[in-house]
Amino acid sequence: MRPEWDSYYMKIAAVVAERSTCLRRQVGAVLVKEKRLLTTGYNGAPAGLQHCLERGCMRLQQQVPSGQRHELCRGLHAEQNAIIQAALHGVSIRDAVLYCTHHPCSLCARMLVNAGITRIVLAEDYPDPLARELFVEAGIPVETNN
Repeated sequence: MRPEWDSYYMKIAAVVAERSTCLRRQVGAVLVKEKRLLTTGYNGAPAGLQHCLERGCMRLQQQVPSGQRHELCRGLHAEQNAIIQAALHGVSIRDAVLYCTHHPCSLCARMLVNAGITRIVLAEDYPDPLARELFVEAGIPVETNN
């Protein structure tokens, strides 16, 4: 039986998350437009820099709760990497759908709003009420598909 489109792209996002080098949470993101996969991203350190797998995680060491003190992390979020890949390769993501293994944080939410993302499909939630508020205000529907 063929998976419907949302399930298909969520499965791809889950596979992308397997590339993550984050010690706390493996996140995968896929940007899709008109049933065409545009870019992918997973969370981890910027290209060419040491990964947390090699260096350790400052947020873990300091026992920072989930959803707080993002500035202490040396990694980029999966959604950020998907947006950056689009910019690097000249791919328009305006009117695209984000498939992501976890709910975006408020920083990523602001980027997704400005990038023109029109819908978000998730597998898991994330404790960031501001992100949810931003999506509601921007009129971007957020749906769960797991």
